[in-house]
Amino acid sequence: MPSRNLEKIYAADSFYHIYNKGLDKLRPFVETEDYAVFLNLLKRYLNDQPVKDNKGREYEWLSPKIELLAFCIMPSHFHLLIYQHTPEAMTRLLRGVGTSYTGYFNKKYKRRGPLFLDRFKASMINQDAYLEHISRYIHLNPPNYRNYEWSSLPYYLGNKQAGWVKPGRILELFEDDDYASFVADYEGNKRMLDTLKEDLADL
Repeated sequence: MPSRNLEKIYAADSFYHIYNKGLDKLRPFVETEDYAVFLNLLKRYLNDQPVKDNKGREYEWLSPKIELLAFCIMPSHFHLLIYQHTPEAMTRLLRGVGTSYTGYFNKKYKRRGPLFLDRFKASMINQDAYLEHISRYIHLNPPNYRNYEWSSLPYYLGNKQAGWVKPGRILELFEDDDYASFVADYEGNKRMLDTLKEDLADL
């Protein structure tokens, strides 16, 4: 039986929760530099202006095609919440970031071969309630989530701003509600969180 979310439906103007992890229980993120490199690669493709290499050549610019709404990078895996305007944007982003990061990681740690599972998981989100809760699920991944450096929570709380991270589509769902309180008050919605975990249980 195929695992859930294995057959991905790519659609324009849609929200997706993307997840991938290290191959064969490998930890893709070991040192602080590794997390920073991965996020810089996301920035390369999603910055509000095209980024050039040291020879003046522009990297592929995906910002008009896809928005990064939320993220969390953990030692063994990563979560991304995106909104894509064109059907192929998600694949182009994951392929570009994954290939470049694997090359960096293999060179640094003197290894060969793939680093991540070859097929990332992508779940389409088409309900506001699910969209709210998946952002919270992503931000609650680290036990010390309030002070965790490698998630987008600071962008939601107004402590950071960047052109390549765009929390606005999620925050506008809350109107005058406090997002920080929503994240902290997870016990009353544990059933929803457990459902999200079950969606990822077969990974």
